Amino acid sequence: MDEQTADKIIAATHWPRAMAATALGTLAVFLLVATVGGLKSYRFIGSGVAATNTISVSGEGVSYAVPDTATFSVTIQETAATVKPAQDKATAKSDAIIAYLKDAGVAKKDIQTADYSVNPQYEWKQQACPAGSYCPGGKQVLTGYQVSQTLSVKVRDTAKAGDLLAGVGSRGASQVSGLTFEVDDKDAVEAEARKEAIADAKAKAESLAASLGVRLVRIVGFSEGSSGPIYYAKEVRLMTADSAEAPSPEIPVGENKITSNISLTYEIQ
Repeated sequence: MDEQTADKIIAATHWPRAMAATALGTLAVFLLVATVGGLKSYRFIGSGVAATNTISVSGEGVSYAVPDTATFSVTIQETAATVKPAQDKATAKSDAIIAYLKDAGVAKKDIQTADYSVNPQYEWKQQACPAGSYCPGGKQVLTGYQVSQTLSVKVRDTAKAGDLLAGVGSRGASQVSGLTFEVDDKDAVEAEARKEAIADAKAKAESLAASLGVRLVRIVGFSEGSSGPIYYAKEVRLMTADSAEAPSPEIPVGENKITSNISLTYEIQ
């Protein structure tokens, strides 16, 4: 065997080994990078494991806001022997009330039909019975139809609420009710209450951990509940188209109280 042939045999023998070594090196680098990336995705090693030692605390936050919107309902009811005349009378009053509200500055988008119904009206008629004879009793007799339409009105200037209540009453409303005052943008008020509740819960957690002689590691649970009582005005009745212009009632707006209750669960060591 000459020297040139021997060199070719040696080269052929070493080539697969070199390829295998390169592949193993590449795989090792890939696994190292993947491991480092996985570790960086956690705040610390073992954070993906469910916490077994925990404490839970609650916090409460309260914020107050002066309502900037008022909402109330206006109901128009008309009765006639047949449906069409009852609808016509109800529509005329509804149109007059809507026109009045628009002229008073209430936007079209803030006037909405909340309910519309047509119901038959019956009356119990007792039949006349001759003395001493069998009496079959009475029966229900159709007397007409009642059309009822309820409008939901949102007022963005609360100072006008009293005037509007009196105004719709003198323009044919059968009933005005459900006056409420609310904050139009509740998110900012709720966020303020939530921030206070979280600070309250964290302070309690730190105090409790110190008393127990443990260390707070991380928050592993959170839940929230909130409530905001709404001011309700008294129901306004006895307003009909035949009545004189009623004096505007004085309706205090007051403040709305928004409460946030949160619960935090900490892992401890």
